[in-house]
Amino acid sequence: QVHLVESGGGSVQAGGSLRLSCTVSGRIFSAYTMGWFRQAPGKEREFVAVIHWKNGGDTYYADSVKGRFTISRDNAKNTVDLQMNSLNPEDTAVYYCAANLLGSTTDFTTGRTMSSWGKGTLVTVSS
Repeated sequence: QVHLVESGGGSVQAGGSLRLSCTVSGRIFSAYTMGWFRQAPGKEREFVAVIHWKNGGDTYYADSVKGRFTISRDNAKNTVDLQMNSLNPEDTAVYYCAANLLGSTTDFTTGRTMSSWGKGTLVTVSS
């Protein structure tokens, strides 16, 4: 199991950008498929983006963020980032980093149990 710590959340006006980062402790980070979820006030947690541990780092995004968000990973630094552009108030949520050992991208899109979760970082987008 790995330990995940998110950073980079904050407040931004609509149209702005933020970059979230998730730092992962553990020696086999490269074997974890990594992803981001978010939970808006009064709503259920939802999938945002995932990057596969292998497969050339295949990525997959929720339709609501496709074209605006980019997920990336640095296996040398044990980090996974989420670059968020063209933010709108509907992106306001607590964003969580998640890891699944040798996981598939469908693990994240279908809500399967993750190996580890971070505690989340708050993103607030004002209009």
